[in-house]
Amino acid sequence: MRKLLMNELERKSTGEFQKAPKFPLVLILDNVRSMMNIGSVFRTADGFLLESLWLCGITAKPPHREIQKTALGATETVAWRYFEKATDAVLLLKEQGYRVFALEQAVGSVNLRDFRPVAGQPHAIVLGNEVKGVDSAVLALCHGCLEIPQFGTKHSLNVAVAAGMVVWDFYAKIG
Repeated sequence: MRKLLMNELERKSTGEFQKAPKFPLVLILDNVRSMMNIGSVFRTADGFLLESLWLCGITAKPPHREIQKTALGATETVAWRYFEKATDAVLLLKEQGYRVFALEQAVGSVNLRDFRPVAGQPHAIVLGNEVKGVDSAVLALCHGCLEIPQFGTKHSLNVAVAAGMVVWDFYAKIG
């Protein structure tokens, strides 16, 4: 066994990425503080050809050196928008026919492994602040909440890790 060489990976150029059909999933970052987390989510969005990232509230926007450290150029490929309020982003996506879910521990949340996204239906996932989670006003607008089961002593996962898990889950189920 050997590692693949860079030229064997058949990666898309920036132009090819922008023209390629996108996976119908939007990630909404609701007041995410860490620029390293933001950059990591950009990189995940690039890796799965996600439709776009919507950055809200205090979530920093590119270009920024701290985001770039983990994005590794993904801010140049992934489409993104900024909204002052995540509630505005959620309402707009719902108007456009998206099913919007928060990734949050909440009463009535659905275990991610039990959730079945609908193929052909665009979806959006809201990921919240590293300490406070998804704002309750945003939760009230979502179609529901998804929860990643956890079994240790901590009450949450890193937002970039959680984003990668939920993106992979959607891709594995409908990709």
